Amino acid sequence: MNTRVRDEAISPKWGLRCMLGGILMGLANLVPGISGGTMLLAAGIYPRFIEALADLSALRFRKGSLFVLATVGTAAVAAILLGAGPVKDAVVQHRWAMYSIFIGLTLGGVPVLWQMARPATNAFWTGMVAGLIVMAGLAWLQVYGASSGVHREGMMMMFFAGVAGASAMILPGVSGGYLLLVLGVYVPVLSAIHALKEALKAGDPASAADPFIAVVLPVGIGVGLGILVVSNLLRTVLERYEQPTLGVLMGLLVGAVFGLWPFQEGVRPKVGEMFKGELLTAERLAELTPDKFPTEIYTPTFSGVMMAVGLVGLGYMITTLVARVGGASPKRG
Repeated sequence: MNTRVRDEAISPKWGLRCMLGGILMGLANLVPGISGGTMLLAAGIYPRFIEALADLSALRFRKGSLFVLATVGTAAVAAILLGAGPVKDAVVQHRWAMYSIFIGLTLGGVPVLWQMARPATNAFWTGMVAGLIVMAGLAWLQVYGASSGVHREGMMMMFFAGVAGASAMILPGVSGGYLLLVLGVYVPVLSAIHALKEALKAGDPASAADPFIAVVLPVGIGVGLGILVVSNLLRTVLERYEQPTLGVLMGLLVGAVFGLWPFQEGVRPKVGEMFKGELLTAERLAELTPDKFPTEIYTPTFSGVMMAVGLVGLGYMITTLVARVGGASPKRG
């Protein structure tokens, strides 16, 4: 990038755009289905953000790059802290509506990746089929694995979730929130962030320690390492094998819909049932909150289906409109 653009990166105009992009990216990473990379494209700072990451990973501490990363990062963290509670509550209390919107938000990322891939080759379509198969498998694990007592907590799991979710900050169309959802840690992560925020607001560091050490810290470390390592790996693979890589990403994006079936609801377990590999006691059941209830699929009414379809359309419009308003080229910078 030339000197003029590097100087522009520390101007008030760039500061506002970086702040807007960071806020949108932070909110996107709370929502399964919408990509942080797509939001950076919408704000018109995606190529500059990728270049700033490349500078940092190569230990080139340029003032413009540090400014972009600091502004985007600060705004994103603020959006995550402020939005974690409301988004989590909406998912738990209105799952069908939120998942319907998530489906639309997910499909809205398809045109972004398609513009990057055109003209598509056979390698692209082969990669897309592979990505679809992977997501179908993850969706199956999400539905049947969650009810089989699979344990999805622990610091290592949270670290892995952070690494996986970091990829969403690199390429448009890949949703970090969705990856957390299929890994079974979406609600626990949002709950921990909200608990940490509330403890800090109350001036209670002792209560803040548990969610910070058990969830926020390992996820944060995973995200940090993921951004530096996974991003450079993806960039290298894209440069050498662009068409099959974009095809896999498209398959992952379209296949994400498999795991977002809206007509499911949390069901309170009963005493004596197996829950996360343990026999559920009355004392343990009393401690469970609705966000930890296992989910079951139900048969919707006709009106429910129509409302879900409308929300899918709304989600699609939101993603596509935000991308168009930014006026940024979907080609990689």
